[in-house]
Amino acid sequence: MASSQKMTDYERKRLENIKRNDELLASLKIKSKLADLSASSKRPRAETKSYKVSPEKKARFETPIVIRRSLRTQGKAPDSPGLKDDFSEPTKKSTTLKSQISPNESPKKLGPISMRDANTCTESDETLVNKILSVCKESELDGDGEKKCRVRASVDLEAMELEPENIARVVPNRILSVKFFPSADLRMVAVGNKFGDLGFWNVDYENEDGDGIYMYRPHPSPVSAILIHPFSLNKIISSCYGGLVRSLDVEKETFGLVYSTEDAIFSMSQQPDDVNSLYLGEGHGVVSIWDESSSDGTACIWDLRKLGKSKPDSLKVITRERAVHSAYFSPSGGCLATTSLDDKIGVLSGANYEDEFLLYHYNQTGRWLSSFNRGVWGWDDSYIFVGNMKRGVDVISTEQKRLVTTLESPHMTAIPCRFDPHPFIPGMLAGATSGGQVYIWTN
Repeated sequence: MASSQKMTDYERKRLENIKRNDELLASLKIKSKLADLSASSKRPRAETKSYKVSPEKKARFETPIVIRRSLRTQGKAPDSPGLKDDFSEPTKKSTTLKSQISPNESPKKLGPISMRDANTCTESDETLVNKILSVCKESELDGDGEKKCRVRASVDLEAMELEPENIARVVPNRILSVKFFPSADLRMVAVGNKFGDLGFWNVDYENEDGDGIYMYRPHPSPVSAILIHPFSLNKIISSCYGGLVRSLDVEKETFGLVYSTEDAIFSMSQQPDDVNSLYLGEGHGVVSIWDESSSDGTACIWDLRKLGKSKPDSLKVITRERAVHSAYFSPSGGCLATTSLDDKIGVLSGANYEDEFLLYHYNQTGRWLSSFNRGVWGWDDSYIFVGNMKRGVDVISTEQKRLVTTLESPHMTAIPCRFDPHPFIPGMLAGATSGGQVYIWTN
C-alpha cells in the first residue's frame, strides 16, 4: 500500500492505459496471430538437392556409306566418246587472252562491235550520237584552228568550287579513267570503270530526255585510259588492262579494234597537236620513250603511221623502284609527268627530256580504291592535280616543285582518284571515285 500511495496520478493513468490496450489486443487475438506468423517464418526448410537430368539421347542412325565406283570398274561403257585418236596439244601459244573475251565477243572474233550491241542502258543513244556529230560539224564549219588547240591559261585555284548539281553517278563500281570532250560547246564527260564499261555524261542535259547518262561495254576488262583528240571528236579511243585498244567511231556507231596485245595497258596519251602519235604505258618500274611498244614494263610513244616497223632506239629511259602507271604530256607538250607506286611524281622537260625532278606524294590507297597514280596537268604547265586520302585534290606546282594547295568541299563524299581538266574551260576539273561518281569543279 505504501508503494501504491507513492504513485503519482500520471503513473496511475499510464498503467490504466496499458491494461486497457492489453485487453483490446486480447479481444482482437493479435498476439496469437503474430505468434503464428513468427513461427511460420522460422520454420526450417527442407533442403533438397536438385540434379540436372539430361534428356534421353536419341539413337543415331548413321547414313550408310556408299562406295563410289567408276563405270570402268563396274564393267559399263563410258558415257562419252572421249578425245579423238588424232588429238594433239597445240604447240603455238594462242594470242587471244581469256581476259580479252567479253560477252559481246567470241574467242576468234575481236573485231568491231556496234554501239547497239555494246549498249547496256535502257535509254536510246540517238541523242548522244546526234549531239557529238553536231558539235563535230560546228567545229568543221568554224574553221578556226586556234579553237581546236587547248586553252593554256592560269587559273585562280582559290576560286574553284564544287556545286551539288555537278555531281552524278555515271557508271557502277570503280572508275579508272575520266575524260572531258575537248570542245568549248560541249560539257560532256566520258569515264571507264572496272567492268570494262564506257559511260558518257552530258552535263547540260536539261533540254534533253533522260538524265544525260549513257553506258556501253566494249571491253572485257577494266578500262585503263580514254583519249578524245580535238582534231577528231567523233573518234573516241579507249584501252583496257586486257591489252585491247578500241576506237569508237560515232558516225559509224561502231567500236573498232585498233590494237591487241598480251601485255596490260595502263595509260595512253597523245601530243596536243599531233593526232597520229599515241602513247601507251606498261608498268613494271621503267618508263621508255620511243616509237613502238615494249613488254618489259615500259611507257612508249607510238607513231600510228609506223606500226609494224622495226623498233628505233629509245630517246629516254627512266627507272623506278615500283610500277609506273601513267605519263602525261603537259598542255604545251614540253613536259611529261610520270606517276608510280613508289610514291613519286616525276616531271621531265627539255628538248630530249634531260631535265627531271621527283616529288614525294603518298599514293597507297589499299585494294578498295583506285591508286593515285594519275597525276594530270591543269590548263598550263604550272600545276599537276592528284587525289589524296582526305577526300581532297592536291595541287602540285612545277615551278615551286611542291604541293601548294588542296581543293576541298563538303559535297565531296568520296575519295577522288582520277581527274581531267576541261581543255577549253579553265577552272573546270572532273574528278571520279571508286563508287562510280563524277565531281566537276568549276571556277
